[in-house]
Amino acid sequence: MALSRLEKVQVWLFKAFIGVLFALFRLCSPLRAGVSGKKLPPVVDPLLLLSATQLAKKIRRKEVSSVEVVQAYIDRIQEVNPLLNAVIKDRFDAALQEAAQVDKLIEEETGGEEVLEDRLPLLGVPLSVKESYALQGMPFTTGVISRRGVVSTVDAPPVALLKRAGAIPLGVTNTSELCMWLESHNHLYGVTNNPYDLERIPGGSSGGEGSILGGAGAVIGVGSDIGGSIRMPCFFNGVFGHKTTPGVVSCENQYPPCSGRHGEYVSSGPMCRYAEDLLPMLKIMAGPNAHMLSLNTKVDLKKLRFFTIPHDGGSPMTYPVSKELIEIQRKVVQRLEEDLGVKVQEVHFPELHYSFQIWDTYMGLPDKEGKAPQPFAELMGEPGRPAWPLWELLKWMLRRTEHTTPAIGLALVEMSRPSRPSAFIIQQKEKLQKAMEELLGTDGVFLYPSHPRVAPKHHHPLFRPFDFAYTGIINILGLPVTQCPLGLGEEGLPLGVQVGAGKLQDHLTLEVALYLEKTFGGWRDPGAK
Repeated sequence: MALSRLEKVQVWLFKAFIGVLFALFRLCSPLRAGVSGKKLPPVVDPLLLLSATQLAKKIRRKEVSSVEVVQAYIDRIQEVNPLLNAVIKDRFDAALQEAAQVDKLIEEETGGEEVLEDRLPLLGVPLSVKESYALQGMPFTTGVISRRGVVSTVDAPPVALLKRAGAIPLGVTNTSELCMWLESHNHLYGVTNNPYDLERIPGGSSGGEGSILGGAGAVIGVGSDIGGSIRMPCFFNGVFGHKTTPGVVSCENQYPPCSGRHGEYVSSGPMCRYAEDLLPMLKIMAGPNAHMLSLNTKVDLKKLRFFTIPHDGGSPMTYPVSKELIEIQRKVVQRLEEDLGVKVQEVHFPELHYSFQIWDTYMGLPDKEGKAPQPFAELMGEPGRPAWPLWELLKWMLRRTEHTTPAIGLALVEMSRPSRPSAFIIQQKEKLQKAMEELLGTDGVFLYPSHPRVAPKHHHPLFRPFDFAYTGIINILGLPVTQCPLGLGEEGLPLGVQVGAGKLQDHLTLEVALYLEKTFGGWRDPGAK
């Protein structure tokens, strides 16, 4: 079955409208970004080259104090953040006080290192937090000027659990406006840069997290993902990130809140520089729901079934996958077969051709009670009146709007969205869901490109706004997936791949991440390249 002639025309018109709109915005936008000719300094302090797991162990054993570790990360943030603009509000003084309390607690502990490890596995370790998460005493705006001055009075559940495990937040990091764009900039905090090339994007919406992690200004952080907002920043910034099976890690006390069926597709998860931190972080962040995942089950990679999906079949909505990303995924396949003795089967799903349409359709569906998602224009205006997209477009032309180009564009797109979902697109999603679940079972793992290309230059995504479909489709399928770095490419920019599995099989992809880090080297210091 194929799209009807009317549906083909609708898709073409929709794509043409978006392309013209964003091209116009790009040509007229006053926003400029990037720091030409500069690069990050290399990492000098050896404490910055240890995983959170290793740091916690050294702190418990009194080989290093929490104050020393926290101060090392504060120094690094102060060194690189003027170039990155990733951390938009710090709490350095409070963090140093908390670190001193940690050191005092360790001095007074009589139960031994094992007791501390069990009760407080991240004791004394610095943490960065995406600004869309509530962190007590920190801004909670998600880059919206009308929310300027909103300060959180509570902690979001995953943040609270990490703090309870001993982690010490250093501050909050930048996002795209309302977390709905793949470049992290807004008119409240400005533009965030990629640590490997300051003229390129760090991704979104967790771009501040990805940038500061990639720049060695943080070792662990938290992100949220409804269309790739963990995986794209981790890919572009050369770090690890995990989109958890939905419903396991709480998404409460985040902004914007879930509406419609968004709760079925959004995930909170860990972001970090070292793969060994993914599992302990996920155990903590899942809290009372950790039992839903088999995180304590030992995984034998040689007994898994591996599949590789090289591309989406050539969708006209997305950019073709670059040769270097096709090649690095092929090298992963080759190493898996050589090292593990497994056979990696190449598979193709014709339904992936409609990835963007599936994501867009399901994001607009009402919940079980028939309540539609909250309009984006309403979110743009909160806590006041909803924004009027056409008025904002006029103000944008006069350089008087408080909103970013992509936010205005998305609000305008919502106005043109069909009132009824396409039956054909619904059918494609259901066929893809069934095929993927039958393929993967409880022991299948697949490789899929993270994005069609490495980190684009600032604002270039405006010309290719649908390339996130490579990550977004997996949200709609509800599958867990881990983003893994695979070294640097021709331009010195991070390469990577998504590793996915069946629902609730998160432990499989986390184990593959450990293997890929060991095989391909994991994170690379951007200052050393």
